[in-house]
Amino acid sequence: MDRVLIISSRPDTVSLVRENHPDLSDCVQVDALPKALEKHRQSPFDLIFADLEQFDTISEISRNRETIRSLKKNNPLVKLILIAPRNAIRETFHLIKAGADDYVTSPTSKHELQLALAACRDEVSHALELDYLRDHFWKAEWLDIVHSFNPGMRAVFEKIRAVAPTIATVLLLGETGTGKGLLARLTHWHSLRCDKPFIAVHCGAIPETLIESELFGHEQGAFTGAIRKKLGKFEVARNGTIFLDEIGTIPPSLQIKLLQVLQDGTFSRVGGEETLHSDARIIFATNADLEKLVAEGFFRKDLYYRVKIFPIEIPPLRERIEDLTHLTEAFLQKLQKRYNKPISGLHPSVTEAFRMYGWPGNVRELENVLERAYILERSNMLMPQNFPADMMPYVGFRVKDRSMADLSLAEARQLVIEDFEKRYIRDLLRR
Repeated sequence: MDRVLIISSRPDTVSLVRENHPDLSDCVQVDALPKALEKHRQSPFDLIFADLEQFDTISEISRNRETIRSLKKNNPLVKLILIAPRNAIRETFHLIKAGADDYVTSPTSKHELQLALAACRDEVSHALELDYLRDHFWKAEWLDIVHSFNPGMRAVFEKIRAVAPTIATVLLLGETGTGKGLLARLTHWHSLRCDKPFIAVHCGAIPETLIESELFGHEQGAFTGAIRKKLGKFEVARNGTIFLDEIGTIPPSLQIKLLQVLQDGTFSRVGGEETLHSDARIIFATNADLEKLVAEGFFRKDLYYRVKIFPIEIPPLRERIEDLTHLTEAFLQKLQKRYNKPISGLHPSVTEAFRMYGWPGNVRELENVLERAYILERSNMLMPQNFPADMMPYVGFRVKDRSMADLSLAEARQLVIEDFEKRYIRDLLRR
C-alpha cells in the first residue's frame, strides 16, 4: 500500500493515520469526496481513508454512495476504510455495501485502526497471490519422485538440503525435462520461506515486449493498454521465492535491471520513478550453455557471475537408469489416482525397452508416455503396443509386426537369441 489518500479536514484524524501507517511513501489529504475522486482518477491510490464526521447530515453521507462506487471502479484493488461516527453506523453499512472495505468508529483508537489496516493488508496479499497462484497446482505426492538410487542425483539432493535454508541464489542446470521446476519447488518447501509465496516464471514463454512488465510491474499509463497499475512478480514474491526458468532467454535490455535486483534488491516499475525493494529469494534454471552465451555476447558476464553463485547440475535420465523403476512406480500411482484404472505395472518387455531407450525428453518424456499408454490400455498391465514404436523397435519381439504369442517357438527362440546378442555386443563395446 504505497499511496494513501486521507479525506478529512480534521488534523487529529490525519495525524492518527500517519502515526499508524509509517511506511507509506506518498500521502495526500483532501477535505471532500469529489476532490478525492478527481485525484484518484489522475493517479490511483492504494489506500483511502474517508472521515464521515465532516459531513453535516446523514443524507449527505448517503449521497456519496455513487462516489464510493466510482473510487472502486477506477481501481478495483483500492482499499477504502471509513471513519464513522457512532450515530451513523446504519448508513456506514450502506456505504460498505456500496464498495467500502472496512470502517472504524470515531473517536478512533490506535488499536482499532491498526486492526483495520492489518485486515486490508492481508486481503490485498491474498488477492495478489491468488492472481498468480490460481493455476499453480501443488502436488505433494511428487515428493516421492525425488528419491534416487543414482549417486549423481543423491549429490543433487544433498546440495539442495544444504542450500535450501539459506537465501543464496541457486542456478539449476540440466536438459529439458530433467525436473528443474520440481527441484526449485523442493528448495522452496525446505527453506525458511516455505510459508511465503512461490512464484514461477517461464521467461522463454513471455514475449520480449512484456517480460519487463511481468517481472517488475508497470504504472498506469506506462504504455498503451496499461489502464491501471500492475504489480510485478518480484513485488508479489515479497519475502518468498521467485523461480525464473530459462534465464538464458532474457533479452540484454532487461539483464541490467535483473543485475540490479541481484546486487541490491532494488527495482522500479515500468513507467515509474519510485525505487522498490525486493527480498525475494531467486532460483534460476536453464538448459542453455550460459558460458557460451557470454562468449557470444548474448548474456552479460557480470550477470552470469551473479546468477552462478550456487549451481546444481541435474543429470539426464539416461545417466540415472537405476531410477527408472522407482520413477515409473511413482508416476503409475499418480495415474491410478487420476484415472482410477486397475493397472498394476509394465509388461517385462516394456521394462527392458525402457532401460535400452535414450530418453531425450528425460523424466517429462517418461511421464508423458506412461500417461498415454495408461489411457490406451484395456488390460491390467501396460503393454508395448501402447507405447511409441521408436521406443521399442526390437526388444525380444517386433512390436510393429506381431506379439510374442503369435510366434512359433522356433521364431520366438531366434528373436530372443538375437536380442541377447545385440545387448551383449553393445555392453561389450561400451566397456
